Amino acid sequence: MRLALRLQLYALLLVAVLVIAVRIRLDLPWSDIAIPAVTTGVLAIALAWFVARSITEPIRELTAVTRDLAAGNLSTRPALLAVGEVRDLSTAVHRLAEQLGARMTALQAEDELLTALIESLNEGVVAVGNREQVLRINAAGRDLLRVTDAVPFPTARLPRLWQLQHAIDNALRGTTTDAAEVTLGDSTLSLTARPLEGGGAVLALFDLTRIRKLEMVRRDFVANVSHELRTPLTVIGGFAETLAEDDPAPESRRQFAATIRTHTERMQRIVDDLLDLSRLEAGRWMPEVSDIDMNVMVRETLASVEAAASDKPLALEIALEKDATRVVADRTAIRQVLLNLLENAVRHTSSGSVTVFARREGAGVWVGVRDTGPGIAAEHLSRIFERFYRVDSGRARDSGGTGLGLAIVKHLVETHGGRLDAHSQVGKGTSIAAFFPDRPLDPNRNLVLEL
Repeated sequence: MRLALRLQLYALLLVAVLVIAVRIRLDLPWSDIAIPAVTTGVLAIALAWFVARSITEPIRELTAVTRDLAAGNLSTRPALLAVGEVRDLSTAVHRLAEQLGARMTALQAEDELLTALIESLNEGVVAVGNREQVLRINAAGRDLLRVTDAVPFPTARLPRLWQLQHAIDNALRGTTTDAAEVTLGDSTLSLTARPLEGGGAVLALFDLTRIRKLEMVRRDFVANVSHELRTPLTVIGGFAETLAEDDPAPESRRQFAATIRTHTERMQRIVDDLLDLSRLEAGRWMPEVSDIDMNVMVRETLASVEAAASDKPLALEIALEKDATRVVADRTAIRQVLLNLLENAVRHTSSGSVTVFARREGAGVWVGVRDTGPGIAAEHLSRIFERFYRVDSGRARDSGGTGLGLAIVKHLVETHGGRLDAHSQVGKGTSIAAFFPDRPLDPNRNLVLEL
């Protein structure tokens, strides 16, 4: 029963008792006390309603406030209009709401900070609960494990790798897994799994793919350098031994000496290219840019390969568009870029033409060489700028190439803030172009290089 109704009944009962007591005491007839009794009863009911209302309204407000707090609405507060003990209760609820709000705000800030830290990691982080549910996973973890499910989701939806499932099971049982290597598709991951004190486990994933590729490149580089140097050293050693132990005829001696000189020069070119490439990769070279007249530069560079081209039915051509005759670049660098591209084109093109071209595109100029040679297959085209990579290793080595020219071209162009583009079709020729921006960037300081 409501408080107001109870108070009104109690007031009526009290009035009735008083009326009866007065009638008995004074021995008055009912007609004499009827009107005063009714008036007193009405006043008592009104007073009881007023008193009940002053209590019930704050209580109703407190009830609504506590329901909102329980529902998560921590911004609601009681009005503090009541008096006495009810006001004390309202004050206590008000303070409770403020403390809950402050603590929830602090927890949310801490959670946001933790989330930001986890999301900023390059390593994948996965939190697993006691019931084998993934409770948290950062963006790196989703990318590495290729997961798109919204958390929480069962660990069974993670990739079906026995090392991963085994590490999760062991961590949930309290056993740590340190740096287990996992292969997922074409990616190599380092996996660490640790149990949590309150139950559950946390997994850390680190992408080793780039490191493993660099290790492979390093192994290939050492093998390639060894192979490139072994051939001329073998030839030099063999002929030197013949000259030292035998007494060949003067003509043979001259041939042997010429062969030794040729292979020595080849070794010198390899060493020089390696030193140039090392200097470029270490960032110890910066371009000294200037405004270059491409008509002059192209003719000077073509003169260097005319002798090699004259031995074949090969035409050297120039195709410079009118708005692409000026390029902002380092003079030595652009000469080396053109010379490397021209030497490769002349070396591998038996007949037809080799064309130096230039065209403007936006805020820069494309400078390149196209030929009518045998072309490059698609599986090789993406790797031609790697050190010592050869499409036809035997033919390239016999023709005097070091296998480092295009790698040097790549670094020279990128140091200018440019990029490379290669197109080829087997049997129809190859086109390789370098883009030089009008305002080259310093790759180390990210500043524009001024003329």
